Amino acid sequence: MSGPAPGAHQGSFMDLALEEAKKAASRGEVPVGAVVVLGDRVVARDGNRTLERNDPTAHAEILVIRAACEEMNSQRLPDCDLYVTLEPCPMCAGAISFARIRRLYYGAGDEKGGAVDHGTRFFSQPTCHHAPDVYSGIGEVPSANLLRTFFSSRR
Repeated sequence: MSGPAPGAHQGSFMDLALEEAKKAASRGEVPVGAVVVLGDRVVARDGNRTLERNDPTAHAEILVIRAACEEMNSQRLPDCDLYVTLEPCPMCAGAISFARIRRLYYGAGDEKGGAVDHGTRFFSQPTCHHAPDVYSGIGEVPSANLLRTFFSSRR
């Protein structure tokens, strides 16, 4: 499901995810940031750290899901929402499903690596056990601009 997002805070939570994406860029990481929210409370926030940790699984989404599960002492986050600046990849979509995230809000679509509205469309597969409500395009322009600027400076 894509469309207008419920709640009054989606913009401010995406702003926090964008802050984390900018921090990731300053570390030389691909600028993706994510925030897990329970109601009005930020439970976890981080950005990509694959280079820093020499860990290909250290995507922003994975890091915040792990931190939120630890904070909430649970392997599932059914009342939590995830804000991320870029459409999640297949690995992250799988983690979102397994964590039972309630809602996913993402900024820029990713035609090459995305797995929500592009590519495998993970949540639409019959083998997907849980699909969150999905709201795309939240903070899309600043998210896309940050990624575009990052990659153009590397070419």
